[in-house]
Amino acid sequence: MPQIFHPSMNAFSKATIFGAVFILAAAAWVWAQFSEGPYATRTEVVRDQPVPFSHEHHVSGLGIDCRYCHTSVETSSFAGLPSTEICMGCHSQIWKDSPLLEPVRDSLRTGTPLKWTRVHDLPEFVYFNHSIHVAKGIGCESCHGRVDQMPLMQKAESLQMVWCLDCHIHPETRIRPKSEVFHFGDESHAGSLAEGRELVKQNHVATNQLTNCWMCHR
Repeated sequence: MPQIFHPSMNAFSKATIFGAVFILAAAAWVWAQFSEGPYATRTEVVRDQPVPFSHEHHVSGLGIDCRYCHTSVETSSFAGLPSTEICMGCHSQIWKDSPLLEPVRDSLRTGTPLKWTRVHDLPEFVYFNHSIHVAKGIGCESCHGRVDQMPLMQKAESLQMVWCLDCHIHPETRIRPKSEVFHFGDESHAGSLAEGRELVKQNHVATNQLTNCWMCHR
């Protein structure tokens, strides 16, 4: 039987197979970078809101506690979004004629709630409970970043499963005293891993269950 392919094709085939490995590895790396980047995770992206609310001004400038607006964060899975009445509790007296606050005044007049855009909106198949994280000593800053330095709200972390698991596997790196949960800044964290491990014990964190699938997928 006559030879169909030239002998040089052997070298070409080996080079192609060898090169394909690098091509696939490069493609996997590019996909990983894309899936963890801002375009896919929506991190560092400011979302449109009915009112350009500044956490930096309200938290750092005025010293308003997170729980004033997010009223159910300690008792419910959902932290809660500020109602019109909460906003107008201050703004019926302060900046009451500001054009930027017209949507708030209109909401009060009409009884139509403000439609805030969720910045940290997990998929429907993910179960997350704010109250249990607060009760165990996980600060707002751990997930939401330095909102006290954000003129406009944006997502600081990807909130992807690998990111959540990093904390669930090593809770001692994120846990803090319960009195510091709603504070911001490095001084709010546990001072060392040894102190973190002690807080894990004190706060009765069930470390043997944190990586079970049913914790987040119910």
